[in-house]
Amino acid sequence: MAGARSGGMRDGEAVSRFVERFAAQLTEAGMQRMAARVFAQLLASDSGSMTSAELSEALRISPAAVSGAVQYLSQVNMVSREREPGSRRDRYVLHNELWYETFTRRDQVLTLWEKTLREGVAGLGADTPAGARIAETAAFFEFLQQELLGLMDRWRSHRATLDLP
Repeated sequence: MAGARSGGMRDGEAVSRFVERFAAQLTEAGMQRMAARVFAQLLASDSGSMTSAELSEALRISPAAVSGAVQYLSQVNMVSREREPGSRRDRYVLHNELWYETFTRRDQVLTLWEKTLREGVAGLGADTPAGARIAETAAFFEFLQQELLGLMDRWRSHRATLDLP
């Protein structure tokens, strides 16, 4: 890979810049700030897992801030907690196929929204301006959901062609 350090050496400053830049982008997209930082740090770790102490040290944040961020990330199924064998310490681990799982859950949200929107159209009347606007929104979510299913299938096929672990 171009620009990679030889011998597995990591440029800590470059890792920090990446973590903060990606976390800022995730925050702009609506994720909680500390959760975004913890997620980006886990993503940048070779193992995809870190202890609370490691996260606290790497991000220069309190253990309480790590705990709150991890709780949020667990609730949205982006990380899980695993006990280190023979230890009382927990490790926080990124889920395998993280983006696939995230989009699959988003698909479930779209289904729920579409159902609620269609009920709204029925209540408001499809012939009213609000009913027509809500019907179009429901149709958009239905379209998006169908496209996401095909997109995820195409991703799995494409991923199999890549030289990835």
